[in-house]
Amino acid sequence: MSTEGFFEKVYQVAMHIPYGRVTSYGAIANYLGATGSARMVGWAMNGSGSKGVPAHRVVNRNGLLTGKHHFQGTNLMQQLLESEGIEVVDNKIQNFETHFWDPNKEL
Repeated sequence: MSTEGFFEKVYQVAMHIPYGRVTSYGAIANYLGATGSARMVGWAMNGSGSKGVPAHRVVNRNGLLTGKHHFQGTNLMQQLLESEGIEVVDNKIQNFETHFWDPNKEL
Protein backbone atom coordinates (compact mmCIF):
# COMPACT_ATOMS: atom_id res chain seq x y z
CA MET A 1 0.00 0.00 0.00
CA SER A 2 1.31 3.45 -0.85
CA THR A 3 1.87 6.06 1.85
CA GLU A 4 -0.96 8.09 0.32
CA GLY A 5 -3.30 5.10 0.46
CA PHE A 6 -2.36 4.44 4.09
CA PHE A 7 -2.94 8.08 5.00
CA GLU A 8 -6.41 7.99 3.41
CA LYS A 9 -7.31 4.90 5.46
CA VAL A 10 -6.09 6.69 8.61
CA TYR A 11 -8.31 9.68 7.75
CA GLN A 12 -11.32 7.41 7.22
CA VAL A 13 -10.87 5.90 10.69
CA ALA A 14 -10.27 9.29 12.33
CA MET A 15 -13.48 10.67 10.82
CA HIS A 16 -15.40 8.12 12.94
CA ILE A 17 -14.01 9.29 16.30
CA PRO A 18 -17.06 10.64 18.13
CA TYR A 19 -17.32 14.13 19.57
CA GLY A 20 -15.93 14.14 23.11
CA ARG A 21 -13.82 11.00 22.58
CA VAL A 22 -10.18 10.41 21.67
CA THR A 23 -8.06 7.59 20.32
CA SER A 24 -4.35 6.94 19.93
CA TYR A 25 -2.03 6.73 16.98
CA GLY A 26 -1.34 3.10 17.87
CA ALA A 27 -5.02 2.17 18.11
CA ILE A 28 -5.59 3.43 14.57
CA ALA A 29 -2.47 1.59 13.33
CA ASN A 30 -3.64 -1.64 15.00
CA TYR A 31 -7.11 -1.29 13.48
CA LEU A 32 -5.55 -0.95 10.03
CA GLY A 33 -3.44 -4.07 10.57
CA ALA A 34 -0.27 -2.01 10.74
CA THR A 35 0.82 -2.68 14.32
CA GLY A 36 3.99 -0.72 15.01
CA SER A 37 3.07 2.08 12.61
CA ALA A 38 1.85 4.61 15.19
CA ARG A 39 4.45 7.12 13.99
CA MET A 40 3.14 6.82 10.44
CA VAL A 41 -0.38 7.54 11.74
CA GLY A 42 1.12 10.64 13.38
CA TRP A 43 2.53 11.77 10.05
CA ALA A 44 -0.88 11.26 8.49
CA MET A 45 -2.50 13.40 11.19
CA ASN A 46 0.12 16.08 10.60
CA GLY A 47 -0.96 16.33 6.95
CA SER A 48 -4.70 16.20 7.56
CA GLY A 49 -5.36 19.90 8.16
CA SER A 50 -7.23 20.72 4.97
CA LYS A 51 -9.22 17.46 4.90
CA GLY A 52 -11.60 18.16 7.80
CA VAL A 53 -10.17 15.29 9.87
CA PRO A 54 -10.60 15.74 13.65
CA ALA A 55 -6.87 15.28 14.25
CA HIS A 56 -7.17 16.89 17.68
CA ARG A 57 -8.88 13.69 18.83
CA VAL A 58 -5.78 11.56 18.15
CA VAL A 59 -3.18 11.52 20.91
CA ASN A 60 -0.40 9.25 22.11
CA ARG A 61 -1.04 6.03 24.05
CA ASN A 62 -0.75 7.84 27.38
CA GLY A 63 -3.18 10.62 26.48
CA LEU A 64 -0.46 13.20 25.85
CA LEU A 65 -1.04 15.91 23.24
CA THR A 66 2.17 15.07 21.40
CA GLY A 67 0.86 16.50 18.11
CA LYS A 68 -0.10 19.89 19.53
CA HIS A 69 2.76 21.72 17.82
CA HIS A 70 1.16 20.94 14.45
CA PHE A 71 -1.89 23.06 15.28
CA GLN A 72 -2.00 26.80 14.72
CA GLY A 73 -1.65 28.77 17.92
CA THR A 74 -0.14 27.64 21.17
CA ASN A 75 -3.04 25.72 22.68
CA LEU A 76 -5.46 25.08 19.80
CA MET A 77 -5.44 21.29 20.19
CA GLN A 78 -6.17 21.61 23.91
CA GLN A 79 -8.87 24.21 23.29
CA LEU A 80 -10.60 21.98 20.73
CA LEU A 81 -10.60 19.05 23.15
CA GLU A 82 -11.82 21.18 26.04
CA SER A 83 -14.64 22.52 23.85
CA GLU A 84 -15.78 18.88 23.61
CA GLY A 85 -15.75 18.45 27.39
CA ILE A 86 -12.34 16.77 27.70
CA GLU A 87 -10.18 18.08 30.53
CA VAL A 88 -6.50 18.58 29.72
CA VAL A 89 -3.87 19.30 32.38
CA ASP A 90 -0.17 19.72 31.53
CA ASN A 91 -0.78 18.51 27.96
CA LYS A 92 -2.38 15.28 29.19
CA ILE A 93 -6.00 14.18 28.91
CA GLN A 94 -7.52 13.57 32.31
CA ASN A 95 -9.51 10.34 32.75
CA PHE A 96 -8.05 9.15 29.45
CA GLU A 97 -9.58 5.66 29.73
CA THR A 98 -13.07 7.19 30.04
CA HIS A 99 -12.67 9.19 26.83
CA PHE A 100 -10.78 6.52 24.88
CA TRP A 101 -12.40 5.28 21.68
CA ASP A 102 -11.01 2.00 20.32
CA PRO A 103 -11.69 1.50 16.60
CA ASN A 104 -11.20 -2.26 17.02
CA LYS A 105 -14.22 -2.34 19.32
CA GLU A 106 -16.29 0.50 17.86
CA LEU A 107 -16.01 -0.03 14.10
